[in-house]
Amino acid sequence: MCTTISISYKFTCIRPCIFDDITPTRSKFKYQKKQKMLIPAAVPFKHCTELPNNGISFTDLRLDEIVDRQSRQANNNLLSTSSSSSSVKGLISNFNNNQKIVFNPRFLDEAYERCRNICAAYAKTFYLGTLLMTEERQKAIWSIYVWCRRTDELVDGPNAPHMNDAVLDRWEERLENIFSGCPYDMLDTALTDTVKKFPIDIKPFKDMIQGMRMDTRKCRYQTFEELYLYCYYVAGTVGLMSVPVMGVASESLTTIHNIYEAALNLGIGNQLTNILRDVGEDALRGRVYLPQDELAQFGLRDEDVYARTVSDKWREFMKHQITRARFFFSKAEEGASQLDEASRWPVWTSLLLYREILDAIEDNNYDNLTKRAHVGRTKKFLMLPLAYSRAVSEPKIT
Repeated sequence: MCTTISISYKFTCIRPCIFDDITPTRSKFKYQKKQKMLIPAAVPFKHCTELPNNGISFTDLRLDEIVDRQSRQANNNLLSTSSSSSSVKGLISNFNNNQKIVFNPRFLDEAYERCRNICAAYAKTFYLGTLLMTEERQKAIWSIYVWCRRTDELVDGPNAPHMNDAVLDRWEERLENIFSGCPYDMLDTALTDTVKKFPIDIKPFKDMIQGMRMDTRKCRYQTFEELYLYCYYVAGTVGLMSVPVMGVASESLTTIHNIYEAALNLGIGNQLTNILRDVGEDALRGRVYLPQDELAQFGLRDEDVYARTVSDKWREFMKHQITRARFFFSKAEEGASQLDEASRWPVWTSLLLYREILDAIEDNNYDNLTKRAHVGRTKKFLMLPLAYSRAVSEPKIT
């Protein structure tokens, strides 16, 4: 599994010892579990005009609650700022204005500096995009990135073979402590400070942990709706975490719900792209993150994935999967330009670079079974000016 962050980047290992305090040294948990599932038999191939793009509604995912709570808290913070000379800067606790938490400034500076270093080392292009943000927003995004990265490493990092529900339970307890003002370590402290300053709800973070649970129990997805839910948990959640930090342009004429939906669509598009890029690697781990019913619709089965044979059926199947990913990117564009101008650059950078990955799959003649689509460093940096030009354009009415 590869988590994406809706401002998104590929997660890789930070260091093996980063979770030694919560990961058991011995476990009977088997990372690759065989799962019983009704897999449809392959059918004779016939051309399909279009695959469904519909996922799960905002209402069914209870995302309206997140948007409403974060928007309400943002308004409360604005009122607190205007009525208090102390501002919200490090004094107002998220969802509990009566609780005041003050960290040693030098300790807090070092915590954010470590987050910055991790982001700069493992998400170089995205990190450059954050440099246009205000200092406070930069720090907040870095802290969110680090928490998401550490969460992903629980199931994809060096300690993944020891993963079990108890570890994830403990990680969720640490998350709750972060939001209640009792961080466990220095990196947690940075996020605690962030959720004091910005109206960030805990639900997207808990949903991401649920995605990690899903990844340890499930390695097949019967329909696109099932896959969409997984993509929401592990990637769409990050957009919901990030919108309160990035802010909305004062000249934006769309609704806040539309902006959140666009952030969610970017996360879904990024995760679908990760899945298409990593098909061959995931197959080596016994995982197929492709809708089983759609494979059958194109006359394909898991065995075709494991055989790593790029047939005409596979190419046609990939064309439709890529079209779907691009659909979500197009929907994401509608909200990217509605963000605060200083926050748009990393979002547009992510959107354009992930589209380049889809282009690279096509350039490889749809061979993502034996080849990994790659966007070179030069092309990444050449993409930054284009992303910047999109970022400074005026928001359009949606």
